[in-house]
Amino acid sequence: MIKKLLSAAFAACVALGVSAQVKPGIEVLRDNNFAQLQGKRVGLITNPSGVDNNLRSTIDILNQAPGVTLTALYGPEHGVRGDVHAGDHVSNSVDPKTGVPVYSIYGSSQRPTADMLKDVDVLVYDIQDNGCRSFTFISTMGLAMDVCAELGKEFMVLDRPNPVGGNKVEGCITEDDCYSFVSQFPIPYLYGLTPGELANYLNEEGLLQSGKKVDLTVVPMDGYKRDMSFAETGMPWVLPSPHIPTPESSLYYPASGILGELDYMSIGVGYTLPFKLFAASWVDAEKLSDRLNALEIPGVAFRPIHIKPFYAFAKGEDIQGVEYYVTDPQIAPLTLIQFYVMQELAELHPDHKAMETGNPKRFNMLDKVMGSKNLRPAFAKNHKVADIIDYWNKDVEPFKQAKAKYHLYN
Repeated sequence: MIKKLLSAAFAACVALGVSAQVKPGIEVLRDNNFAQLQGKRVGLITNPSGVDNNLRSTIDILNQAPGVTLTALYGPEHGVRGDVHAGDHVSNSVDPKTGVPVYSIYGSSQRPTADMLKDVDVLVYDIQDNGCRSFTFISTMGLAMDVCAELGKEFMVLDRPNPVGGNKVEGCITEDDCYSFVSQFPIPYLYGLTPGELANYLNEEGLLQSGKKVDLTVVPMDGYKRDMSFAETGMPWVLPSPHIPTPESSLYYPASGILGELDYMSIGVGYTLPFKLFAASWVDAEKLSDRLNALEIPGVAFRPIHIKPFYAFAKGEDIQGVEYYVTDPQIAPLTLIQFYVMQELAELHPDHKAMETGNPKRFNMLDKVMGSKNLRPAFAKNHKVADIIDYWNKDVEPFKQAKAKYHLYN
């Protein structure tokens, strides 16, 4: 019986791989017999999302690759095997499966040090991103590129899809006084590039902190088109972060995560719908839903919802608000959804205006996430989207033009 179950599980994994329309960079590298890594000592930045289409970890693939010596692993947020909670420091350790040392790059240091890289010729990056500037993995990638540029080490990106889509650009470019680990580079909030394309953009545009270029190789995907949804790739989704359980979560993260910085209401983290709702004890769910639907925001619909969070904001309390649905990701103004919600709440519940009753201790982080210190005071005047929309979108078209020459996919 056990053998039958194992055989069935193996067959399911094989079928999973066969059904995929897109091969990630790790599979393209493997199909090329790891040519770019032959005879080299390899370091790897990854997490559980770094897998092939049969769910085999890139760690294990490279550790067993002929002619390749995996000498070190580097743990970003959540760790290489995904065993660290969001925001918790990652510790140095030894990977129990491979015996390879694991160095933390999400703790006292957010980039590899020279000592961590002493036994490495090429540093490889393989993480499924969510296409949003505030998701810390692209900051990890860029900082690691910078270190390699300074030390004369090679850097390789094993490319993966952008689950928000390769054409979706929203938000202003990070301004000089707002750089941080959640806005590490001058790019829009949604930047419409794959990790490999972004690496090329940062490198060629001179955006690494050292001002130097790294010896960069991007192993592109096979079969990917930039207007694909993640579902259309046929690839398995392995959550890159605990609250991004599905590829659709990547559409909701930028639509509510900015508001979430205010500690002002639940955005579904702590319930079964992370980033997919807005709720608090003082909200009138029916009225809020009606007002938001009356705005006719393109590609978005709302419904009333009543929940009792299991943890985090309003744990164990009966609260209400709206669940929202992105019905057309191509036209939905994802990042503005949360501002429309704050706008309507300010009208319905004037004693609970977001920029007045949100936690002021969070304002600095809010500014960093938005990438500008101009947006919060502009919105706070009237709590109207109209007061910020032009500023929020001012860099979209110029960035689209600037990024186009780094596109690896049609």
